[in-house]
Amino acid sequence: MSGIVSGTPVTLSDRELQVVELVAAGLTNEKIAEKLEISKRTVDNHISNILNKTRADNRVTLVRWALQWGKVCLDNINCCPLPRPIDKEVS
Repeated sequence: MSGIVSGTPVTLSDRELQVVELVAAGLTNEKIAEKLEISKRTVDNHISNILNKTRADNRVTLVRWALQWGKVCLDNINCCPLPRPIDKEVS
């Protein structure tokens, strides 16, 4: 099924989620490294680990996975804002 893990939740670290967001934004590994102030080799390793964990074949499949599982929000599409707390009245 082209690398999409269906029905299986995958846990990514906070840093891996940052990398996924930047991949979804269209940044190259070099630009991701600059933005996160880490080496390109570290970004390469993160992407490799993320692709393995998600069973994605490539960056496009990874972005599809991230959209499917609500890991990224693109141009206010696929965004699920947290509900606002309900004020409880004290009786």
